[in-house]
Amino acid sequence: MAGKSDQALNSMKMLAIDMMRKSGNGHLSTAFSAGPIIYALYLNELNVLAKRPNWVNRDRFVLSESYASSALYSMLYFAGYDISMADLERYSAIDSFTPGSPEVNIELGVECSTGATGQGIACAVGMALAERYYENLCRAIDKKSNLIDYYTYVLCSESDLQEGISYEALSFASTQKLNKLVIILDSTKMQKDGSVEISSTEDIVKRFEALNFNIIGVKNGDNINDITSAFKEAHKANMPTLIICNTKVSFDNSLESVISLHDDEDQEENIKSLKEKYHLSLEPFTCDELSINYVTDYIINRVSKKYELWLREFNELRESNSELLNIINLIEKNDFSVDFDSTNYKINDTYCEDGRLSNEKVINFIAPKTRFFVGGSADATADTKTLINNSGLMSYENPTGRNIAFGCREHAMGEILNGMALSGLRVYGSTYLTLADYLKPAMRMSAMMNLPVTYIFTHDNIGASQDGPSCQPVEQLTMLRTIPNMTVFKPCDINETIGAWEYILKHQGPFALVVSNEKLNILKHTNGKYVQYGAYIVRKEKYHLDAVIVATGSEVNKAIKIAEELFTNGIDIRVVSMPSVELFCKQNPIYEEKLLPKDTKVITLEAGSTMIWNRFATAPKYTIGIDKFGLSGTKDDVLKYNNFDYNSLLLKIKEMIESE
Repeated sequence: MAGKSDQALNSMKMLAIDMMRKSGNGHLSTAFSAGPIIYALYLNELNVLAKRPNWVNRDRFVLSESYASSALYSMLYFAGYDISMADLERYSAIDSFTPGSPEVNIELGVECSTGATGQGIACAVGMALAERYYENLCRAIDKKSNLIDYYTYVLCSESDLQEGISYEALSFASTQKLNKLVIILDSTKMQKDGSVEISSTEDIVKRFEALNFNIIGVKNGDNINDITSAFKEAHKANMPTLIICNTKVSFDNSLESVISLHDDEDQEENIKSLKEKYHLSLEPFTCDELSINYVTDYIINRVSKKYELWLREFNELRESNSELLNIINLIEKNDFSVDFDSTNYKINDTYCEDGRLSNEKVINFIAPKTRFFVGGSADATADTKTLINNSGLMSYENPTGRNIAFGCREHAMGEILNGMALSGLRVYGSTYLTLADYLKPAMRMSAMMNLPVTYIFTHDNIGASQDGPSCQPVEQLTMLRTIPNMTVFKPCDINETIGAWEYILKHQGPFALVVSNEKLNILKHTNGKYVQYGAYIVRKEKYHLDAVIVATGSEVNKAIKIAEELFTNGIDIRVVSMPSVELFCKQNPIYEEKLLPKDTKVITLEAGSTMIWNRFATAPKYTIGIDKFGLSGTKDDVLKYNNFDYNSLLLKIKEMIESE
């Protein structure tokens, strides 16, 4: 068996080399350093079946070390996934199934999009957290249930561990005691700029000891048996595991050293010699069928027995436990649905409440309707008001708690949420709007993977904090709105907050929900059902249309008051609330013309950057916002200093309308 296995490994590595050579993209060294790890993982450890890629109890593997993508695709091909040789030949090509950096495709065995360095680690933490939640949810119904009982593995490099997000996430994983999380370090001790030691001299082992990780060393990261033994040992741990595989960017063989270290030079002769050494075909993208069949059959024989046992237990549920069966079906089909209709809410006309509290009420209306709705905060629950009532904190002792304390780890929070969403949960995370910048890379991945993650931001303008410009958002809303595939909501009252959540629950994809921390009256003509259109009229002109004010959030209330006061001066203004710029831009041009007539002066009003508002305002001079940082002071003083207090806005808008 060893001979067949060695031959298959060599064939897999050289196929990865062929992919990188043809595309001109990739790091050849990873075929030698990460290749054996990936091979050992799939051959001997992962409980996955290519013909059952959506099996709910499969192990999860995340490739955080994205440079090893060609080795992963090569292994998936050998493992029998629906990847063809033609797909491998199109590595890194447009619209290929084998992009340069892995992109989520469960059918083809790719569990998540890798993203920037370090993000895969945090995503894997989210997957492991979701596994524990599901496992204990099932065992609360049936203590003997083994329907959810899988491991999450992630392969990373030293570069991944240098990124702050990795240690944010791993510290969280340690606190949660996620013992089914296995981190595998491809420890080459090399980076792009050279030796790791030129930028990092910390002792990795001591750092992970401080995190209370279970640490396993593999002296020879090329030894399949040693790597496999490390996987088995990890199963005994009651804490997360770090496996350090000591690898090299090359083997001792001089030919392989040259190939590994000089990726950009012509290496045809060296590759030819190496293939001859391995007794492989010299023709690129030609593999020995015996090696392919050996790997495919070995994995199927090893895992099929486990799958059959799982399937037997699952089928027994059809008669014995409909509640547990329903949970498994929901996870496997990712069939999230909540009976939620904004018209069912009847809000008293005198309602006036902090926007955060209104949002909290909606969250706690949703939570009892589904067990798949969980969320938390980056150490700001008391301020963001996102606590699910009657459910404690999620922890090792309370694994089905639905409130997650992420700590001051915004970046990790976002990527952990991505991992949980990839596992089928509907999740949210909350923090202050100014800290949206910390979340940007994770939000970008949410959008790229089209994941149902809701990011809740509070303290939405410069009047929200007395602590000065570092705590007062200006440009963050514009940043959020520029993320492709991200839908941003900024509701003006509880009606629009309800409408935003109705849209969120009925659609797939990431959302940013920006809620105010000031008291908001319920406005007379707001309507949750209209939020889906992105914008609608909340004050209609009475006799003749002199101008249109487009406003968002708490500025809508100001716009209506200004319109009413100017009406006494003979100026008739329409006010349009725009809770979602993205949704409005998706509407038919006829609808936009109906709200914002081309022959009418359009003024925009938002307490933030004016950059995007030129899209709607008649001219740049008709965009009213704040394009500079704030300052320390009371809300009233800060707004007045920036000419954004009521009286200043009233005069400015009056002058705009009366001007030519």
